[in-house]
Amino acid sequence: MIVRKNMGRASSLLLVLICLGFFFATYNLITMVMHHKAASSWDSVADGLDWVNPLAGMHKEVKTMGNSGVRFHVALTATDAPYSKWQCRIMYYWYKKVKDMPRSDMGGFTRILHSGSPDNLMEEIPTFVVDPLPDGLDRGYIVLNRPWAFVQWLEKATIEEEYVLMAEPDHIFVNPLPNLAHGDHPTAYPFFYIKPTENEKIIRKFYPEELGPVSDVDPIGNSPAIIKKSLLEIIAPTWMNVSLRMKDDPETDKAFGWVLEMYAYAVASSLHGVRHILHKDFMIQPPWDLVVGKNFIIHYTYGCDYDMKGKLTYGKIGEWRFDKRSYLRGPPPRNLSLPPPGVPESVVRLVKMVNEATANIPGWDAL
Repeated sequence: MIVRKNMGRASSLLLVLICLGFFFATYNLITMVMHHKAASSWDSVADGLDWVNPLAGMHKEVKTMGNSGVRFHVALTATDAPYSKWQCRIMYYWYKKVKDMPRSDMGGFTRILHSGSPDNLMEEIPTFVVDPLPDGLDRGYIVLNRPWAFVQWLEKATIEEEYVLMAEPDHIFVNPLPNLAHGDHPTAYPFFYIKPTENEKIIRKFYPEELGPVSDVDPIGNSPAIIKKSLLEIIAPTWMNVSLRMKDDPETDKAFGWVLEMYAYAVASSLHGVRHILHKDFMIQPPWDLVVGKNFIIHYTYGCDYDMKGKLTYGKIGEWRFDKRSYLRGPPPRNLSLPPPGVPESVVRLVKMVNEATANIPGWDAL
């Protein structure tokens, strides 16, 4: 156990909180608890971008590009399921396309494979294999393996870059991504559906009142986020433990559902006094975001359903559709049909980028 000096009352309470967490007699998963209190001052970070300073609670005019020129490592967790594989292949294709473009601070790339054994993408995509949680511990919630995967990777892998971008397989780099973090201040995308203040009763089970207001918990998940590797090494074990505690609490599990692990990362960060610069231009999510613009990532988590007049029919299968869940057992075919006229540019761009990747990735249909 590593404990930093000069801890205040918040850090002491954190120690109690973690020690009272999950201790598995048969699953010796808790590997370390580290403490960090982030600085409370925020400097200017980037020019011409839409930033939110969570400590000030307001938009901020910014003048310099944070850590521009400081490379970050791109890391995403993945399974060996066909559904995960084809997304990783597309994601890695576009990483290679934008990595060396002007304004890009992208460094190395790792697919953190939490299957416990190598798969047939090892030669195509740089991959580090880690163990999954013990059988049954994720209770069918596969993303519960994500924090445990990061804990193992950070402990065992050699990572040259000082910063890490936590990404996901269904991310496509649409513009070259600079390092948007600033010193010890990580940056993350604010999700409209992560609402700590509206779930105060539940959040207080894991973030005691003595540590501060619930508004100190950022409305984020772990991805996308750019963070100093040394900070992530501190947060990741707590993130893992909080995720397991949340999943073990029926009320929390029911309330947070498929975003439980996202809330766990937000809470874990706050337990260590870490606040994130909230960057709304980090990514877009079609079909709700209509224009790509200067955003950096397309996140295609939602289905895109339209009639042939270009009208969105969300919640109803459209005459034209693109939904990643249509391809659970294998990759989408090459040369998907383009959307009908009137469909937002973001959706058109997404399909074109998928088509370009699948046309150029060797052996696309083989997997």
